[in-house]
Amino acid sequence: MKKFINEADYVVDEAMEGFTSCYSNYYEKHPEVNAVVSKKPRKDKVALVIGGGSGHEPMFNGFVGEGLGDAAACGNVFASPDPGTIYETALTVESGRGVLFVYGNYAGDNLNFDMAEELLADEEIEAAHVRVWDDCASAPKERMTDRRGIAGDLFVIKIAGAACDKGMELADVVKVTEAARDNLRSIGVATSPGQIPGLDKPTFEIGDDEMEYGMGIHGERGIERTKMKQADETVEYLYKNIKADMELAGGEEVCVLINGLGSTTVLEMSIVYRKLKELLDADSIKVHDADINSYCTCQEMGGFSISLLKLDDTLKELYDMPCYSPYYAKKGK
Repeated sequence: MKKFINEADYVVDEAMEGFTSCYSNYYEKHPEVNAVVSKKPRKDKVALVIGGGSGHEPMFNGFVGEGLGDAAACGNVFASPDPGTIYETALTVESGRGVLFVYGNYAGDNLNFDMAEELLADEEIEAAHVRVWDDCASAPKERMTDRRGIAGDLFVIKIAGAACDKGMELADVVKVTEAARDNLRSIGVATSPGQIPGLDKPTFEIGDDEMEYGMGIHGERGIERTKMKQADETVEYLYKNIKADMELAGGEEVCVLINGLGSTTVLEMSIVYRKLKELLDADSIKVHDADINSYCTCQEMGGFSISLLKLDDTLKELYDMPCYSPYYAKKGK
């Protein structure tokens, strides 16, 4: 597949150099490791470090900023950052109140972020983590902690960043961030694969007339492969699964994200949201806020995911706090 790159081995290095140069008013690259660091992090607060594999842009480096992450540790394409990268990133933004790591629930990320926590403990720096496992297609409900983290990462980062900027203590930040994670569900559908830079084959194979429900953002197997269906029928299937899994009931309030996986257009995702809003209205579920964008991608993968965050008063207050990065901003309410 055609890509505008130079040497495959330097894709992440060159991308990070270009990204931080372009947004130099907001970010700087860590001098020693692949990490994006806020130029104006607030001091005297819990530091929020996010991260994971590259190739999902703007996740994670695009969600560093006011009310969001203080820094993002970035690995190679679809690969976790190593423990040293995570550790050095945390040291750069830690200011005496501890560090919270937020990342997707993948084996490599879990291992490497845990090791970074141990390195910080050796320096007597308190650290904690919240692993995001919002993909309800990737494991049954009784094995919630085996589920993958996908586009719902964004909602968790938003809540965690607001809690940190509010000045909450680390234990309290962890508590509300876990509450966001536990009240969040996502599910997606893929129509075409992504292509890792430098590799000859795509991440998976699927027929031109096929789609797969529950496909992971690295090409992990989904729960059902079918012939292509119209938007409304697809949304009905996805919503049915999310609603049952999170036990949504009439009168509850949610935030909604329609996330494109790389090549799906805003036009298509707007049609998706139209049907989803109709279904939510029919169930008397109120939409507090909604977003249509491609925030957690898989290169040029075709498809989209739906994420719902169920709100309570605490989560709503934190969600409504302002935030800003060049890729994601909320004015506050």
